[in-house]
Amino acid sequence: MAFPDNPSGSPQTFNQEGLLHQITNQIRRSLDLQEILTATVAEIRLFLGTDRVMVYQFDADGSGEVIAESIHQQRLPSLLRLHFPADDIPQEARELFLSIRQRSIVDVTTGQIGLSPLQSIDGNSLETENIYYRQVDPCHIQYLKAMGVQSSLVMPILHQDPGGQSAKPKLWGLLVSHHSQPRTILKRELKVVQQVADQVAIAIAQSNLLTEARAQQGREATINRVTMLLHKLPTIQLQEALEEVIATFGGVGGRLYIDRNTEVYAWGEQPKLPYGLENSIIEQHPVWQNWIAEFKPANIWAITDLYKEPRLRVLAPAFQSTQIRGILLIPLHLRQNFIGVISIFRPGFDSEILWAGRHDQNQQQRLPRLSFEVWREQKKGQALEWKPEEISLGEALCYHFSIAIQQHQMYQQVQVLNTNLEYQVQEQTAELEKSLLITKVLKQVTEHIRSTLDLKTTLQTIVREVRPLLNSDRMLIFQIGDEANGQVIVEEINGNWVSALGMKAPPQCFPDEYSRLYFQGRVRAINNVSTASLSACHQEFLQTLQVQANLIVPIKIGTQLWGLLIAHQCDAPRNWQDAEIDFLRQLADQAAIAIQQAQLYEQSCVAEAEANAKAAQLEHTLHELQETQSKLIHSEKMSSLGQLVAGMAHEINNPVNFIYGNLYHASTYTQQLMELLQLYQLHYPRPKKEIDLATEAIDLDFLVEDLPKIMSSMQVGADRIRSIVLSLRNFSRLDEADNKPVDIHEGIENTLLILHHLLKSNVHFTAIEVIKDYGNLPRVECYAGQMNQVFMNVLTNAIDALEENRKIEGNNSLPSPKIWISTRLSIDKLRLLIRIADNGPGMTEVVRKRIFDPFYTTKSVGKGTGLGLAISYQIVVENHGGLMECISEPSKGTEFWIEIPIKLLRKVNVTED
Repeated sequence: MAFPDNPSGSPQTFNQEGLLHQITNQIRRSLDLQEILTATVAEIRLFLGTDRVMVYQFDADGSGEVIAESIHQQRLPSLLRLHFPADDIPQEARELFLSIRQRSIVDVTTGQIGLSPLQSIDGNSLETENIYYRQVDPCHIQYLKAMGVQSSLVMPILHQDPGGQSAKPKLWGLLVSHHSQPRTILKRELKVVQQVADQVAIAIAQSNLLTEARAQQGREATINRVTMLLHKLPTIQLQEALEEVIATFGGVGGRLYIDRNTEVYAWGEQPKLPYGLENSIIEQHPVWQNWIAEFKPANIWAITDLYKEPRLRVLAPAFQSTQIRGILLIPLHLRQNFIGVISIFRPGFDSEILWAGRHDQNQQQRLPRLSFEVWREQKKGQALEWKPEEISLGEALCYHFSIAIQQHQMYQQVQVLNTNLEYQVQEQTAELEKSLLITKVLKQVTEHIRSTLDLKTTLQTIVREVRPLLNSDRMLIFQIGDEANGQVIVEEINGNWVSALGMKAPPQCFPDEYSRLYFQGRVRAINNVSTASLSACHQEFLQTLQVQANLIVPIKIGTQLWGLLIAHQCDAPRNWQDAEIDFLRQLADQAAIAIQQAQLYEQSCVAEAEANAKAAQLEHTLHELQETQSKLIHSEKMSSLGQLVAGMAHEINNPVNFIYGNLYHASTYTQQLMELLQLYQLHYPRPKKEIDLATEAIDLDFLVEDLPKIMSSMQVGADRIRSIVLSLRNFSRLDEADNKPVDIHEGIENTLLILHHLLKSNVHFTAIEVIKDYGNLPRVECYAGQMNQVFMNVLTNAIDALEENRKIEGNNSLPSPKIWISTRLSIDKLRLLIRIADNGPGMTEVVRKRIFDPFYTTKSVGKGTGLGLAISYQIVVENHGGLMECISEPSKGTEFWIEIPIKLLRKVNVTED
């Protein structure tokens, strides 16, 4: 085939540079690949003057589809959106397209094909357009004739992924020109079309980069939305976060299973277990539990078709009533510990492919196709394969879910611990209060015994005081006479129960064995009269008195059994407690003392003294317990606050570092774009009207001037956030429980940074000026976290005093509020002196002497607990062996003097021989 310079019948030629300029401008104006390809085939068809120009794209399975097409006056039928099987283009032709970028020109009339490689075998570009001719395959000729084509030009389109692992390009598609008449292709035309194909390859790369960037932006936006839902302590939004993840993956349902408490969050379509297991959760099924045992961190399991997964044979029936087809399992781990699993359910889909003529998929095409009429291939219930970027997104979400669930569980544990601690303290306080009440009753009875010699009055006092305390229906004292039968001499009744006063016990119901056992000190507690091992006479006697449970304690005087102290429960059976038995036994002893009061008055005084001492000791113990309770609660809350502050600082630090690290690149890229814009303005001083209108609409000059300022402001803001996060982490110092050398100035500065919002001015108060006079200090060995707490308490009190002074005075004649902070070494260089002073209202001498007392506060209700300075005093004096004093006078401000040793003294236990 010849390539004359002016062939007969050739179409009117286009300007070569004009065509390339139009194609290049189209690529620059739009990043939409389909729009670029549509314009490209139209321009090339006009340039070549052929009947049809199309772009053919290869699929992953080797088949292809016509994705762009331009036809002249319908001279050839449209092939747009039609698929062609892989066998239509032989494998050896594909390899030549890719290896040497071979172009082929077929002339059906002469039966020849011209092959023009663009590169040599070793990959070097050829300087001239060399054409090699040979006879074309008859099958190829018949294929083109069936399409109505007499001449064709096929040019490969290669694409190299800039972000891919392989540096080799791949065969992306073909640029094809068809003509219904014989047509000679000129060398210059071949060269121009090749240049256009190269521009198309650039457009493909740009479009792919844009698609990947938008997909990455979408994934990051999803992660941000999910992260915001997951970190709203204490109300973590697990359900909303799960729904967001399911929507992102295009699922029809999903589940979040938390292994620790077998908690399940679900949304959308769910599998239904068979009868008998419908009330169980699928994650507890043995098959699923075996999966959990195999889960490893960051190991995402992507199941394309659950009905083809061998391990799902047992559970597959649970999904048959749903449209679920694919499953994405995201295991949640934190520090190698399994937390749970997220399951995303995706439905199947129906597909329809338009083929250019019917073809046999089971047999290679050996004969040319006789018809290219559209053939529809429909497939039902297809499974969609999980993409690598979806699995990558699942890995990112796995981390955020794991962190959020772990933090939420820790937060709940802290809350439970706080609740249990408060409950235990309250329970112990109630027991001590009850013990104190019992002691008070014993004390009252003892005092009454001492105040009178009337035995009956004393005994009546005993039953009257004891019955309400035991909450019994009847309390009585039974005196044993000389004949061992005796009678009830005093009683106290609550309710309309039968009186037992003066009643005698039947002798036959209480044999001498009972008296001997009581004399030996037996206490008898009958919880249920009807089921107790009693004689019939004894049961009948108790039923006469309407007794259902009773407690009997003997009263002994020396070697004689004087009587019995008895409690009756008449409304129902009752389980008598050890404390109640012990209390009643003590009352019996007091009754014995009352009986022999005249003879044993001295012993009763001793008993009274012991009772008073015990009461005082219990009161002191109760006071100490209340104080310890408040300190424990305060300490636990400070620890929880420190953990929360440290956790928040850590979580904030990651995104801030990301923003801070990218601000420099964003500023650089912005500057480069501005420089590029200036070059455009320099070389194209007269842009089109559309560009002028767009420039005026966005106020380009102001944008160029203001954008660097915005980037600078963002840099300053990021620096500020990093500084605050660092201060929070340093202030919490959760990892520094032991004493260690620290920079004391750093602790003061971190505390001031945290209190910065209280020092700033607002609508009610002017700003508080902090004047710092720091000395040259070495590192101080101390408990850094505790000292930070001291600085926080002292500075907070100073700020509160300055604000309260403004409220009380209500005028602007007062001097501006100030706080002075001074640090110095002592003369012997062994101690650190810290002075914190303010020009507030000061305090009276009475108040100054009590400020370090626990629970003492001058603030209004709800403003303070009175523990801050007391704990600070304990930290400085007891924990560090230092001094803490307060100097203050009314209207002259307040100064705190803190002195601690440079090296913390060790406590030594000395044991005397």
